[in-house]
Amino acid sequence: MSDFNNFLNELSETNATLGFFTDFNKVNSNVAKIEVKLNTLNYLLGKSNLKESIRELYQQNQSVFSVLNILVAVRESNRLVNSRDNGTVKISSYASSAEKVYEYICDSGLAEVFKNKEITNLVDYVYGIEVGLDTNARKNRGGNIMGKEISDIFKHNSIDFEMEVSSSTLPGLSVLGKDIKRFDFLIRTSIKTYLIEVNYYNGGGSKLNEVARSYTDVAAKVNKVNPYEFVWITDGQGWHTAKNKLEEAYNSIEKVYNLTSIAKFIEIIKNEQSPT
Repeated sequence: MSDFNNFLNELSETNATLGFFTDFNKVNSNVAKIEVKLNTLNYLLGKSNLKESIRELYQQNQSVFSVLNILVAVRESNRLVNSRDNGTVKISSYASSAEKVYEYICDSGLAEVFKNKEITNLVDYVYGIEVGLDTNARKNRGGNIMGKEISDIFKHNSIDFEMEVSSSTLPGLSVLGKDIKRFDFLIRTSIKTYLIEVNYYNGGGSKLNEVARSYTDVAAKVNKVNPYEFVWITDGQGWHTAKNKLEEAYNSIEKVYNLTSIAKFIEIIKNEQSPT
């Protein structure tokens, strides 16, 4: 069996813990920022004459309607939508008058939900929305978990490292061109300065092909400049959907590791750090 096939077979099933799925600290923080406004909007729930109730509330405190966007699970208040008159407007523009608020509530489908009191508390409702929206951040969390796992491995093996190192601070790396490259880790030994990229992919997609191509290009440039050497540590079942490009990168980049084979890299570092 080839080294690359071994590499594929070693890819882990997942790096997710139960804490991976939802960042409740972030959810709590987002809800807390608008909780007072949501509690005020609770006044509208169950009102039979919703248009008049909106007008009354708008006259007393129009600022509460600045959170309209989150009620339809949209985080950006400047998100563009097509309005009744076929014009394109920002969601935030619906907070400009009581009439526009009523239009928003009706056209979004919230009017019947409010009137029938299918929602009993907007704070709880938005908490659920925030949990749902937070699932979009899972892809980034997978990479963050991988970064922490690698840093823990380095610490456990008493390996000194730097994190988030910009290529602009490293002499000789003008070969990378005008684009500033930020490496996840940097490790210096008596022989080499290793510039390390770390990622983890649970799912597939076209991005993986681009990542493999990009790192192949970066490695070729970095490795020409003494004492630098590029290292790629990656893992995850997503690579099975892009294994051809991964294999090309694996055969082009001298040092490619996963969570199993990283032990080989650790051994190299320790040997280079040992006194001669």
